[in-house]
Amino acid sequence: MGKLKSFIVLLLILLCASPLSARQSPPPLDGSLNTRLQQGLESCLQDLQLDTAVARKKLSIALVDITDPFAPQLASVNGDQMMYAASLPKIAILLGAFERINAGEMELDPATRATLTRMIRNSSNQAATEMLNRVGKPYLAALLQSPRYRLYDIERNGGLWVGKDYGKAGAWKRDPLANLSHGATAFQVARFYYLLETGQLVSPEMSREMKEILGQPAICHKFVKGLKTCQPSAQIYRKSGSWRQFHADSAIVEHDGRRYIAVALAEDTRGGEWLKRLIVQLDGLILQNRS
Repeated sequence: MGKLKSFIVLLLILLCASPLSARQSPPPLDGSLNTRLQQGLESCLQDLQLDTAVARKKLSIALVDITDPFAPQLASVNGDQMMYAASLPKIAILLGAFERINAGEMELDPATRATLTRMIRNSSNQAATEMLNRVGKPYLAALLQSPRYRLYDIERNGGLWVGKDYGKAGAWKRDPLANLSHGATAFQVARFYYLLETGQLVSPEMSREMKEILGQPAICHKFVKGLKTCQPSAQIYRKSGSWRQFHADSAIVEHDGRRYIAVALAEDTRGGEWLKRLIVQLDGLILQNRS
């Protein structure tokens, strides 16, 4: 019995020291650039004749293959370019609400869940304004800039920002770098989804709750419309945004054993059409990757 106990203790020590244990902590996206995926992304943009928009900084994209979430592969263009993102930053309000819920300062009752669902799936401005006021604008701004999340990081040219109600009221506080009321960078939005997918937003349980709300999008345009043409059975967890010439979309997409994050922000009246065509190319690129 003594020898068996010693063997079990030794086995546990070896397991704790093995590379497998190191893989239990997902790596940061910052160091996950993949040359092959980057070259593929740039080739796709040339094929779609969108490289000029990229050069003019009217289009920013982040693509992350998270089929293996412990070995993410990142490609991006203008990933740290701060852009107006319309309704896409409502995902930040979702995070703020679940932080409040986790702290016992809000309750995830049926009415709150319904409001959050309308805010995300239907992009309801009324629901977003209600939730933003419940969460608190100063609280949310501090959360996004907190050392834990750094979803708005001055050292990376900004990121997710919500400085205004989704209504006629003026801005409460525009972002410090680009003076935007509702802003984002493609990289930081991709980080949001990566943290969500790896259970690092609030807690694993709360991350699962948020992901469920991001599922079953009710608006069929941009990424959703494009994927319906090539992958109609794909699972999509998504938030988009549109206002005038600004078009944004972001999603976790899952199908055929593959999983990836796609984010695109465009400033052009044709942006919605760009994103619909772009996601088809990005999906094909992911299917070729790791093969």
